[in-house]
Amino acid sequence: MPAADHPDHVRSFYDALDDHRYDRLADLLAPDFVHDRPGLTLEGRDRFVQFMREERPDPDTSHPVDAIYRDGGGELAARGRLLDDDGEEMAAFVDVFGFGDDGIESVRTYTR
Repeated sequence: MPAADHPDHVRSFYDALDDHRYDRLADLLAPDFVHDRPGLTLEGRDRFVQFMREERPDPDTSHPVDAIYRDGGGELAARGRLLDDDGEEMAAFVDVFGFGDDGIESVRTYTR
């Protein structure tokens, strides 16, 4: 995946989550994808998609992204907000994305 496409893939990641387009979400992720967030690590693309589809505590959320930052070493950080179905902020986050030839390889989530 060319580095120039990484910001588009980050935005597509959140769009797929918010629109419940789990096939699109899976297409963006490398098979060995890892999501590390406070209190939970999900290993493998299929496990992550299953969690998002069937197990996440509140599936009716949105993830507006306020900024995307490039570190110069291949990672991107997305700063945004997690909103509930009524548009109320539940948390602020920074997600750090790692990329490889097969797509998004990792996301590390930091929340406030």
